[in-house]
Amino acid sequence: MVTQSNADGDHLVPAALVSNSFLDELTAGHRARPIPWEGYQRASLITQVELNYIKAIEKKSGEDLSRVVDKEGNVYGELLINLLQKLVRVDTIQSILVLIDDLLLDHDERADYFLQLNQADASLPFAPLLKCLRSEDEFVPLKAGKILTTLLCASSSKPNIQVAEELFRWTTVQLQSKNPGVVDLAVQILESVLQKQHVRIVYWNTPQAVDALIKILRVETPTPQMQYQVIYVFWILTYNEEIAQELNRKYDLIPQLVDIAKSAIKEKVVRVVIATLRNLAEKAPDANLAAMAAVKLLPFCENLSGRKWSDGDILDDINYLKEELETNFQTLTTFEVYQAELQSGRLTWSPPHLSEQFWIKNWKEFKNDNYALLRVLARLLSVSNEPIVLSVAASDIGHYVKRDPGSKKFLQDIGVKQRIMELMSHPDQEVRYNSVNTSWSLIGGSA
Repeated sequence: MVTQSNADGDHLVPAALVSNSFLDELTAGHRARPIPWEGYQRASLITQVELNYIKAIEKKSGEDLSRVVDKEGNVYGELLINLLQKLVRVDTIQSILVLIDDLLLDHDERADYFLQLNQADASLPFAPLLKCLRSEDEFVPLKAGKILTTLLCASSSKPNIQVAEELFRWTTVQLQSKNPGVVDLAVQILESVLQKQHVRIVYWNTPQAVDALIKILRVETPTPQMQYQVIYVFWILTYNEEIAQELNRKYDLIPQLVDIAKSAIKEKVVRVVIATLRNLAEKAPDANLAAMAAVKLLPFCENLSGRKWSDGDILDDINYLKEELETNFQTLTTFEVYQAELQSGRLTWSPPHLSEQFWIKNWKEFKNDNYALLRVLARLLSVSNEPIVLSVAASDIGHYVKRDPGSKKFLQDIGVKQRIMELMSHPDQEVRYNSVNTSWSLIGGSA
């Protein structure tokens, strides 16, 4: 279920990392390995006092661990971070991270044992954990990432931006892993850390971070669970108005979300899509409502509103979107909807493409921004394999050239004329028909 949140998207429940089976299996393997703590003491790498504290908690869990740790929590926080700083063997670092995670497991309040170290040293407790993110070991960065997430989420103060920046750079790399367990962990970390509203814009500005999430949705054929988790991240991000303003313009996400909702089997996937669309409409209506109209979100919402849902919140979001789209329908000019459809790349024979009045009224708009819309049409003609997209794009080029014959050389320079000639022999009859008509306009004849 989509977590309840306040108006800023800060969640009313504690952030908790969902268990990751891949990391759990790795942890179980490392937990069973003996660490020569006595040898470290004999080599004066740790003191006898430190050895005694370690032995008191090693291989303990649950109530047995609580009885020891909760008496001297601050001592253990300082001890474990100190050991992480001064010991270098990978198996020992692995063991220390397991101890820290065991201590924090189901006890977010124990994060204070570590966070209070900041009072004496501003670099603590995060610097040694960030160093672990850069380890070449398979386990160490993953465990450190989980611990950093717990500490960042448990902090009652404004999150450490520098720590968040490095963590986000690391998660961006993990999102591109071929191991689905690693990708799952990285997405879970984002679900948790981004609950802190101050770091959302930090993530947005992290190079390739959002691109990696988009790729999961578009290229990786994710499971319904992964779809849900990634869109959940977008839902959290869209509580930020700046992100809501730019997200669809930069990534054309609205058509993708609507397509996912239309084909979704799981109710929770539909729910998180609709919640994200509501945020986009609520936080940045000017930037997003036209795009929603272009992908026919209103009739889709009307269809959704007739279904039975186990979660009543989804109906509230559906009704909100319906009301906004209905209220703003008349103020969304035909040209705005046309632009949104064009930018989405999903052309259909919607009214603007068939209306002579539309072209008489709006053809001059195509000159703006160095013929930006004509360039989009040229790109669609070049890259699309869908007959309806090719047909509509070819027809639009023809409509425009009739009003602006002086654009022929420009269209030839950007490859449109050659592409139209190629499409005249396309196997689809409608593509051939519209290409032939447009070719006459391009060479100076009449259709």
